[in-house]
Amino acid sequence: MSGHNDHSAHGTTEAPQAGGHGHDDHGAHGTMTLTLIVWRQPNADAPGRMETYIAKGITEHHSFLEMLDVVNEDLIHAGKEPIVFDHDCREGICGMCSQVINGVPHGGQERTTVCQLHMRKFKNGDTIYIEPWRAKAFPIVKDLIVDREGLEKIIQAGGYTSVHTGGVPDANVPPIPKPIAEYAMDAAECIGCGACVAACPNGSAMLFTAAKVAQLASLPQGQVEAPERVKAMLQALQDCGFGNCSNHYECQAACPKGVDVQFIAHLNREYVKALFK
Repeated sequence: MSGHNDHSAHGTTEAPQAGGHGHDDHGAHGTMTLTLIVWRQPNADAPGRMETYIAKGITEHHSFLEMLDVVNEDLIHAGKEPIVFDHDCREGICGMCSQVINGVPHGGQERTTVCQLHMRKFKNGDTIYIEPWRAKAFPIVKDLIVDREGLEKIIQAGGYTSVHTGGVPDANVPPIPKPIAEYAMDAAECIGCGACVAACPNGSAMLFTAAKVAQLASLPQGQVEAPERVKAMLQALQDCGFGNCSNHYECQAACPKGVDVQFIAHLNREYVKALFK
């Protein structure tokens, strides 16, 4: 999450007009031709604009990022600057591939990041709008890449966890009950992609912060510093310019890992407890 991979890869030629929706699933030879309307912006201080490109020769087996690779190859071949976007693992794990597709973070397929979104979800002749995360706390680096350092600052504010070794536990006794372990694992599924921020009308990172707080607060080793941690992380959230939660639940709907808003309730409880300590 800390670095930005300027690995644009591959493209198509600019088109003067946007295309409409086609009726056939595939064009000639089983491929699709798509109209892409993409946000282009050289940096955070420069004005941005939507530009139109045509993606040709796209098959249902291409992932969304592979489709952009094809488009960028054509742009490079034509001597034009490729579309810059973030990516890393391309396995739905890291969350680097943050894009808003047709108005929805990660494209709207349930529990799917952009890199795992495949072109079989689109039809020949479709028009696709592609934008970066839109949030005050996520300044644009270039084109579809935003600076998500604010999420890292929230993590850093969480500090450390104390570990008391003590004696050796009984081999037949689980150190942590299974329900608690599963709850902590559900919270730990958050990959810090920022889709919750992009989907929230307030640009809030509350679901992200809550997942990190709840994960540690539910485990024994995280409870020693729990009061200081929750206060510090919420202060960092505010300092970085993230908005407040107003219970729209768009964060949960957009989360590619299905992190539940129940963790926000847990965060609120932890914060109230911390105020009395």
